[in-house]
Amino acid sequence: MMKQNNSFRFAWLGFHFEGLPALQRLVSENQIPQAIITLTRERMAKRSGGVDLEAFGIAHGIPVYHIENVNDDHVVELLKSLNLDVLFVIGWSQIVRSPALSTVRIGMIGAHASLLPHNRGSAPINWAIIKGESYTGNSLIWLADSVDAGDIIDQKSFKISPYDTCETLYCEVAKSNAEMISNVIPRLEKGEMPCIKQELTSEEILPRRRPSDGVVDWSGSALQVYNFIRALSRPYPGAFSYMDGKCLRIWRSSLLPGNPYSEAQAGSVIGPVFSPDEASCGLVVACRDGAILIHEVEDEEGVVIYGRSVSELDWVGRNWENKKNE
Repeated sequence: MMKQNNSFRFAWLGFHFEGLPALQRLVSENQIPQAIITLTRERMAKRSGGVDLEAFGIAHGIPVYHIENVNDDHVVELLKSLNLDVLFVIGWSQIVRSPALSTVRIGMIGAHASLLPHNRGSAPINWAIIKGESYTGNSLIWLADSVDAGDIIDQKSFKISPYDTCETLYCEVAKSNAEMISNVIPRLEKGEMPCIKQELTSEEILPRRRPSDGVVDWSGSALQVYNFIRALSRPYPGAFSYMDGKCLRIWRSSLLPGNPYSEAQAGSVIGPVFSPDEASCGLVVACRDGAILIHEVEDEEGVVIYGRSVSELDWVGRNWENKKNE
């Protein structure tokens, strides 16, 4: 048991939308952080899923600090000056190093969007969909020096349905963050320190994903291609491929049953699908095994083409490419 502290002080570090519902719930329960620390606007513009926590802080009278790296010396000094018991690190992509970790009395609490120790590392939701997993979850943990290796405070699990995208699953993550953090604060205030030792496995740590990793491999099965597209859809940079040397982003697709186009070349456009429902229209594309229906694409100028307009594109018989033709 920790020594009970009747003046529990905590702050918030994050930039991703997965943390906003938790902040909103805490404030509604009169649990007010001493400060919100978030990315600079320049850094935020380069990240996926960012939200404006400054507006939230101003609305509720909470000081907001913009930083580039939590491990910078001046940020460590800021954390010391806040005199914190706990720092919640929710929706933050940098590893917090020892000098920063040591600035709080009790510890730093983070969330990782998987059922640890499974899927430690970067982009766990995206990877879970890409790998075709049927369920995932979220873990609230005490931060440690190693990546996603701290003791577990709480966990929530949820299914990955065929209809989910990275966005819908991160909404589940956000809801679970709000629930787990709201539940743990009263326990911390009472002097409890909930934790279960995480039994690490030999499973490899997931590698970081970059926008350039979004190129579609049409030689995969239709299921693999479908999973890949929905794993990288908004708010992430999107899956992409090339047509006539031009890069096109594919935002939305459907998985077609069976393999009626087994003789077609992988990546070839079979033909259009027409429907009175515009959102159901699109182009059928063959994969190594099966086919997908593309509903929404974006060209190099940022023009989004969807529904009926996609089905009317004169692409029948042409091929998507995995790389730009030189």
